[in-house]
Amino acid sequence: MKFTWSHAFRFFAMVAFAASGAAFASGSHTGGHGHDGDETAIGKPGLTAKVRRTITIEMRDNMRYTPSKIQVKQGETVRFIVKNAGQVKHEVSLGTEKELLEHLEQMKKFPDMEHDEPSKVTLQPGKRGEIVWQFTKAGTVNFACLMPGHYEAGMKGAIQVGRK
Repeated sequence: MKFTWSHAFRFFAMVAFAASGAAFASGSHTGGHGHDGDETAIGKPGLTAKVRRTITIEMRDNMRYTPSKIQVKQGETVRFIVKNAGQVKHEVSLGTEKELLEHLEQMKKFPDMEHDEPSKVTLQPGKRGEIVWQFTKAGTVNFACLMPGHYEAGMKGAIQVGRK
């Protein structure tokens, strides 16, 4: 194959495109997820010292969470121990329904996206992780597995945040 400037341009364009996709897939994207204690529409990362309750959430390959409905109080800081009891990778992503649906579209484009947001945990089979979250606003906080096909199969839940 003969090397031309056209080939060089295409090569650099592909490298730039791949780099931008990798940056997007790294989990460092916008969408109101909150970093470093920033308050979002669903609350903010919690301080471990303020945890008053621990809730275990199990993820299974039947595309369900146990429990899928959780109640907390406004202002409460909760530690979620998340266990992947299945044979495939699953995750818990906290968010508004709108945020989760937007993120779902990104996950379809970048299924191997790695997350660094405090409101998310992705786990390989048999692994466990945690989310510590403070619920600062009354209302509903949704959670879902945004791995391709999982949300559509029903892998979602809701946290009802009651007023103080």
